[in-house]
Amino acid sequence: MSQFPSISLSSIPNFDPRKIPVIGVDTHLPAVPSESLRVAALQQRFASPPNWAPEVVLEKRYSNRTEATNASVLIPIVLRGPGQDQPTVLLTHRTARMSTHSGQIAFPGGKADATDADAVATALREAQEEVGLAPEFVQVLGQLPIYVTGSAFVITPVVALVHPGFTLAANPIEVADVFEVPLEFLMDPSNHRRHEVAWQDTTRQWFSMPYHDLGTGKEHFIWGATAGMLRNFYRFLAA
Repeated sequence: MSQFPSISLSSIPNFDPRKIPVIGVDTHLPAVPSESLRVAALQQRFASPPNWAPEVVLEKRYSNRTEATNASVLIPIVLRGPGQDQPTVLLTHRTARMSTHSGQIAFPGGKADATDADAVATALREAQEEVGLAPEFVQVLGQLPIYVTGSAFVITPVVALVHPGFTLAANPIEVADVFEVPLEFLMDPSNHRRHEVAWQDTTRQWFSMPYHDLGTGKEHFIWGATAGMLRNFYRFLAA
């Protein structure tokens, strides 16, 4: 198996999340059944949500930023397979030049603009600006609970289906790579690793979901806020 690329995955100086010890893997938790990941099941789950609670909503602060910034991300579930029964999640690798969360794997998304009608409008606009995903191919299912990052971003995750026929054009200033990960992989807790490290007189914990793409040979280290929101999505679908 290939190794993770020798590139920075964090804007924090001298910090590499890949080198932080794994303190546990949740093999004891059940995976979301494949039938629950199909279009009709996902639509029904958002139409009639279960009683559930997100697992991660507030990261410990690590930034000197004092003002909270409202933002949205799109969790794009791409309908793949002959019967659209092999969904994937579209993710981006942010460029190293970004002022916040540089080098990290992320959902398409960003800060809310004053002209955005709501969180959904922000997510759709940002997805089009970052990766060229046209809104007409996107069917919004709903939202997950707000997620507050350690850098003071207050993020609304917007979950949506992405129908076939779309094309992408990544913005090279913001996006170094665009790739997809099977939703089934991400909704299986045996792929969810827990990390812990002493940091600035406190202890920080987070999830990672390393994914080896057999098609490209690339290793994608999904961690931090992106992994946290995916973990919440797992809790929502597994409830």
